[in-house]
Amino acid sequence: MNIIPMRIEIMLAKKRMTKATLAEKSGVSRQNISTIVRRGTCSPITAGKLAAALGVEVVDLTERKEN
Repeated sequence: MNIIPMRIEIMLAKKRMTKATLAEKSGVSRQNISTIVRRGTCSPITAGKLAAALGVEVVDLTERKEN
């Protein structure tokens, strides 16, 4: 599943969270989160875990929003 890496970075900044905190809350390793942000892909299940930990919908990580 393609994600928008910058979206995760922005959400982390807004929530004043580190990737380590996101890892704890999502159950996804910090190393895996770094890989996801670098590559821009992950499994749908992982996207769901990240979205839940960030308090957003999966679509907020995967789609570009129209203006």
